Amino acid sequence: MRIVVAGTVGAGKTTFVRTVSEIDVVDTERKPTDLTADVKDSTTVGMDFGKVTLNPEMVLHIYGTPGQIRFDFMWELLISKAHAYILLVAAHRPEEFATVRQMLWFLQNQVQIPLILGVTHTDCEAAWSVQDVGYAMGLAEGEQLLPIVAVNANVRKSVINALIVLVEHYMAQTQTTLS
Repeated sequence: MRIVVAGTVGAGKTTFVRTVSEIDVVDTERKPTDLTADVKDSTTVGMDFGKVTLNPEMVLHIYGTPGQIRFDFMWELLISKAHAYILLVAAHRPEEFATVRQMLWFLQNQVQIPLILGVTHTDCEAAWSVQDVGYAMGLAEGEQLLPIVAVNANVRKSVINALIVLVEHYMAQTQTTLS
């Protein structure tokens, strides 16, 4: 399966891929030349690629997208061949929620594939709860159309759990489509 990890700058995409990959990650990290330099020392300008085997019959190829909107052509390219994706949102940066909603809208208009929302940085000061982030994304309880999970991109078990939720969601959606 091809999985895409999307989200804004600093949401944890590259860390997510690096934490779980069983191969050396292929990345396109570069020194930022824009406001991204205020957030981090390097940023993805093309993609990150890693691989993880969940079981002998389930190998995931994981592609991390750049976070800057100016690289939306890479979002389009990567999502066009994906089976499913996880959209990461940093719980401690509510000023970026509108950008994440735009990203969600953009990706949903490119493809109709299963996705989950991964809420990162929940342990940071002033972080919103996972439920409140869901509300901010327009996913009110009872109307939730996609799973929302807390993800610590630095912890392999947490990343694996998010991938399992995504694969299960994909399988459920695929079975519903085939029925």
